[in-house]
Amino acid sequence: MLWNAHAGMLWRRFTIHLRREIAKRAGLTQRELPERARVSFAKVAEYQKRGAVHFHAVIRLDGPAGGETAPPHWATPELLTNAIRAAASRALIPGPVLDGRAPTFAFGPQLDIRTIHGPDFNGGQALTDRAVAAYIAKYATKGAETATGTLDRRLRFVAELASLDLPAHAERLIRTAWALGARKDLEHLRLRAWAHMLGFRGHFSTKTRRYSTTLGALRAARAEWRRLQAAIACGDDPHPVDGPDETTLVLAHWTYTGTGLTPTEQWLSASLATEGDIAR
Repeated sequence: MLWNAHAGMLWRRFTIHLRREIAKRAGLTQRELPERARVSFAKVAEYQKRGAVHFHAVIRLDGPAGGETAPPHWATPELLTNAIRAAASRALIPGPVLDGRAPTFAFGPQLDIRTIHGPDFNGGQALTDRAVAAYIAKYATKGAETATGTLDRRLRFVAELASLDLPAHAERLIRTAWALGARKDLEHLRLRAWAHMLGFRGHFSTKTRRYSTTLGALRAARAEWRRLQAAIACGDDPHPVDGPDETTLVLAHWTYTGTGLTPTEQWLSASLATEGDIAR
């Protein structure tokens, strides 16, 4: 549970060391590296059967403007592979002091690095963006509920587990996270809120901004597609030539305002108002 809770921070520490290792091998300072090359990646978190999280990632070394520019001559697969191995071995996260012991979280030796070959290295067969996206999506769709048979929602009370048909191992993991979440020295990890995710608090998928299109662009494309579908359903021209520009307002933040009266409370309120009128 504690490993899962610190896995997101460990990945972030790995990316910091990766840029340092690349700069060192290229004979550059960390300040000079963004002017010569840019590290781009997309990664997903996958649950193993035992419940521990591990990561699958596609890591690229591009030119200074990302995928739009060619990488420098020194940016070889060998250099990137060696930098990844060194960064993974150096990434460490100190854990909380528990019962007088302070664990340290790190990546294990199970590091599988494979070069993704493009048309210049794979007999002329082009590696498409769709193929890479399919690789990422394969692991992105495997949540905790798929791998270990756990929950797809948060728990309000641990007693809810008694009425759920969960595998024994998954239930022990959730109960462990719930018990650890009650400790004052671990409250910053919010383990009870993430017990259904076996303690993992990070995003299941992250990417650097220049790896591919942005999430904002995807949201805009979805909003435009829905607008076109609504216009077609109403018999309108989805591409009007004239007329004012349409703006789609996307609400990305919601706040709780309050709850109105229940039917019983409405009846009681009306009754009291009637009694007041009679008294007057």
